Amino acid sequence: MKRFNVTGTCFPERHYMVDIGDKLQQIMEMIFRGDYFTINRARQFGKTTTLHMIARKLPKDYFCVRTTFEGEGDDLFSSEEAFCGGFVRQVADVVGRTDEDYAKMWLDEKVLSFPALKRHLDKVCTGRNVVLLIDEGDANAQSRVFLQFLAMLRSKFLERYEDGVNTFHSVVLAGVYDIKNIRCKLTDDNLRDESKLLSPWNIATDFEVDMSFNPADIATMLADYESDHKTGMDIDLLANEIFHFTNGYPVLVSRICQYIDEAIDKNWTQAGVLEAVKQTTWKKSVLFDDIVKNLENHPDLYDFMYKVVMYSEDRPLSVHDPIIELCLMYNYIRLDDDRRTRVSNIIFGTMLSQYFMSKDETAGRINSRTCGILIQEVTAGGKLNMELVMRKFAMYYEELFTENDTPFLEKHGRLVFLTFLSPLLNGHGFYHIESQLTDLRRMDIVVNFGNEQFIVELKTWRGDIAKEKAYGQLLGYMSTKRADKGYLLTFDFRRDENKVRKAEWVQIGDKQIFDVVV
Repeated sequence: MKRFNVTGTCFPERHYMVDIGDKLQQIMEMIFRGDYFTINRARQFGKTTTLHMIARKLPKDYFCVRTTFEGEGDDLFSSEEAFCGGFVRQVADVVGRTDEDYAKMWLDEKVLSFPALKRHLDKVCTGRNVVLLIDEGDANAQSRVFLQFLAMLRSKFLERYEDGVNTFHSVVLAGVYDIKNIRCKLTDDNLRDESKLLSPWNIATDFEVDMSFNPADIATMLADYESDHKTGMDIDLLANEIFHFTNGYPVLVSRICQYIDEAIDKNWTQAGVLEAVKQTTWKKSVLFDDIVKNLENHPDLYDFMYKVVMYSEDRPLSVHDPIIELCLMYNYIRLDDDRRTRVSNIIFGTMLSQYFMSKDETAGRINSRTCGILIQEVTAGGKLNMELVMRKFAMYYEELFTENDTPFLEKHGRLVFLTFLSPLLNGHGFYHIESQLTDLRRMDIVVNFGNEQFIVELKTWRGDIAKEKAYGQLLGYMSTKRADKGYLLTFDFRRDENKVRKAEWVQIGDKQIFDVVV
């Protein structure tokens, strides 16, 4: 029986998979052209599975050598002699699975230097379209020997149309880091040392294939599942809902489907997707552990992502900025057409906001002081009383903060609200930030509790005209969510004795907005 897979290589006969035929065809065209390139994408983005599918798809007149240096140990990279001898033996082992005679051609005990390996390629690649696929190709990107190997491949690439010169028809490296730009490694030394900015892989073609899944892609996996299980799901509706939360990040798409299938009683509805999203954001995973490790090990990266997630910092940015380059490479952010920053997907935004809030509370920078009695009040009867949540927050805010706190609150007002809100949901609900809608003056939050959703917009007071615009923005978003009620929280930082604090319902057409000003 097939299942959803979130670890390791996916196999079509064993796992429910998105049909990546169109993406594979684009990659195959690059290989047929003889391109050398790197499939550089974030963690758990389907790179290994893609290499496996390439190996399956190559026609018979191509000879595929699929290998990896991961797990080979430091000895392989200890010297030129060790690497060349080890590489030849490794390739021989791979090709020997299908062609013993060709494997014998590869084995040569005299290939113990890169000049010898260059001459050896002339022999073993003659008359064959040999494609070299190297998984985790960036794992040893800081090894001098590995860079020499790439330089040798580069030299052969440049000479390959000369008489008597033969080499790999195409070379494909897969990894998080683009070998053309090794400086993306997370060490300050690399960012400062110009010698490490030079790459022997500058002959590689840019890899621009979109490896994320769009709703139509996701629908192919759901259709495969539906043909086996006959659940009656609305495939297009759920494909769009899953895409909404994941923005097509492959492992997150599969994770949501896996939770629905295995942990949520096959509840293939929008409510099931929401529950799966909640479980995905709350539970530890290899991907989230990797995100936290990178943030903890790189203060500049931590500070930048904190501003994007918690302050909704939104300004034009340059892809040449090393920190922006890192964030894009890890797929933590995306740049819209206007080059402004967004968290790459809602799940990342929710997970990161929870992580940052926990860090701030642990460090004593902020404290929600939410008590058990209040939790019982706002969740009486198993439902969330969002109006009461807003009223209690306004009371808490006025009691706890003074005008002396204004500089702090102008930056952290949203964080104060989220820190207040989170424990009230008490495991029975969760919130997510609509990252594609946030800007410096606005944050849209959707609170999910049971079968209900509550639309909350956070704003900073910018005048009466801006307030009317806020109503319009919230009403528009309420319409997309088919909500009759919405909640508007405005932080007013003016030092004006006449400013009005309020918490009241406003009727606008057939919609209601609970308008709170603090």
